[in-house]
Amino acid sequence: MTATAPHFGPTPSVSPTRRRLAAAALLAVFVGTVFGLLLGGAGPASAHAALTGSDPQDGAVVATAPKEVTLTFSEQVAMGDGSVRVLDPSGKRADTGAEPRNLPSDSTVKYSVPLHAGLPDGTYTVAWQAVSADSHPVSGAFTFSIGAPSNTTVALPTDQAGGGLVGTLYGIARYAAYAGFILLAGGSAFVLACWQRGASARPLQRLVVRGWMTLTTATLAMLLLRNPYTGSGKLADIFDLDGLKAVLDTKPGAALVSRLLLLGASALFIAVLFGAYAKREDEREKKDLTFGLAIGGAVIAAGIAGTWALAEHASTGIQPGIAMPVDVLHLLAVAAWLGGLAALLVALYRTPDIEVTAVRRFSRIAFGSVLVLTATGLYQSWRQVGSWSALTGTRYGQLLLVKVGLVAVLVGVAWISRRWTARLTAGTTKAQDTGAGTADADTGTAVETEPATVPEDPARAAQLTRQKAAVATATKKRIRDADPDRSGLRRSVLAEVGVAVALLAVTTVLTSTEPGRTEEEAARTSTAASVPTTAGPVAVNMPFDTGGRNGKGAVRMDIDPGRTGANGLHIWIDGPDGQPMDVPEVKLAFTLASKDIGPLPVVPDRLAEGHWTASGVQIPMAGSWKLAVTVRTSDIDQTTIAKNVKIG
Repeated sequence: MTATAPHFGPTPSVSPTRRRLAAAALLAVFVGTVFGLLLGGAGPASAHAALTGSDPQDGAVVATAPKEVTLTFSEQVAMGDGSVRVLDPSGKRADTGAEPRNLPSDSTVKYSVPLHAGLPDGTYTVAWQAVSADSHPVSGAFTFSIGAPSNTTVALPTDQAGGGLVGTLYGIARYAAYAGFILLAGGSAFVLACWQRGASARPLQRLVVRGWMTLTTATLAMLLLRNPYTGSGKLADIFDLDGLKAVLDTKPGAALVSRLLLLGASALFIAVLFGAYAKREDEREKKDLTFGLAIGGAVIAAGIAGTWALAEHASTGIQPGIAMPVDVLHLLAVAAWLGGLAALLVALYRTPDIEVTAVRRFSRIAFGSVLVLTATGLYQSWRQVGSWSALTGTRYGQLLLVKVGLVAVLVGVAWISRRWTARLTAGTTKAQDTGAGTADADTGTAVETEPATVPEDPARAAQLTRQKAAVATATKKRIRDADPDRSGLRRSVLAEVGVAVALLAVTTVLTSTEPGRTEEEAARTSTAASVPTTAGPVAVNMPFDTGGRNGKGAVRMDIDPGRTGANGLHIWIDGPDGQPMDVPEVKLAFTLASKDIGPLPVVPDRLAEGHWTASGVQIPMAGSWKLAVTVRTSDIDQTTIAKNVKIG
């Protein structure tokens, strides 16, 4: 399939160069407008938001039913109806079904959902799903109990958001979009910068046009799949017009629509490249057109690359103002290298007349692309990983190591290709110097010059002309295929393309993986929230001195069963001689400073001389609690002693 466009000659009043510069300027304004619209909605956030806290906490046991459930996230998220569901032990909805309410806060992102009044005791399940600022869906679930834990018929969901059939199709579309962009941008750059005569080669035309079709189809598929991908996960929801409208109001939806608009401009670029440009014979006019196409193509390619940078990882996290242009450069370098490789492979296998100079030019472009990829990749790795431990201890870091390994292999194979190119160049130069290299000299056959005879039948003459051209092309291709240097170059380039396909697959998975920096931050928060505890009864012994007469003694206390939920307390007050000591008043308070819980007061009852007790003391969650005991030995003599106890 080849895109063509009619050629219009220059008007007398406006030079071709000025017209192309004006067209390039219009394209730049168009892409700049798209960037501005998207940048207006891009805020600093961390990629892949994580749940950092909740009220009630995961596994907590509360004495009375809360009025609402609050979720705290590491960064901004988008939520809608049904994003948070609270289920009672029987599986019925315990929340009112209202849309989660964003609680204003300067330092944290909090959402709350109201609960029904009068909820019975038992274990409740909270399942949540949201879309993080980098456009990827995140989800999770946890439980809490009212009164005491109970059996529940609700199973915690194991499927992650964005999974299932819809997630698979969305991942395939994402991969196809990257591949299409690489073929479109890299193939076009190869024609303009390395082998301009390739604009008239049908195999290269088909490669670039198929890249455009792949990218367009994948973008449309992602736009339709976006609603079920971030929501219900049901494939039938691609026909939900209300859901599609909601997608268009989001930053990822706007990026996909902008990409489609830029693809419309790229269709015109392809038509000119393989139409008017391929047919242009005048060298001066072709040079002007080359300049105009290069400027316009660069603007369009940067705009398409920007639709990724402005809607995914680069637009969130630290330094988004630097990360987005760096990401655009990274994508353009990938397209120039890998897309040029694909174009070179097609040219080597399907076109017999590609020049060695074109291979040399691409070799220089590929080398420059590797330098750009190295610089931008180092910055992106530091930004998304953040530490050496995250490089080896997180899935993102491990995938990044695989990607770096594949790039190293690709560079090694590219070095082999450069050696084959040097040998091919040397062989061609030697053949030209010795006067060899013609088809007849290579085949060792003599060409007999026959007098040209023109058949009387024009149709027969045209047929003979086509046959001679086909024979000449086949002969030239056979001779070139027999060249060991050219065959070696083809094999090495084919190996490069194979590694590039694997590299693209890893990169696609990497873009949908939670960055190592965010994963480690979430893990640290989770670790801080869960203090190692000791299961079983807790025994405490604390001496005291109120300062008055008979004010010295010791407090012995047993907390049973010593875990979250209801506990029984027995308190003994002993005098200096170890005998029971009668005091007017004893009070207690529990405080969990790490979660800003407490003090929770406890007033025990006097059971006997020196013996106090309390039952049903609620400990809402496990952790290292500060136990403060106040002992009064007279009307004016009183002291408070404290000790940390671990309750599981």
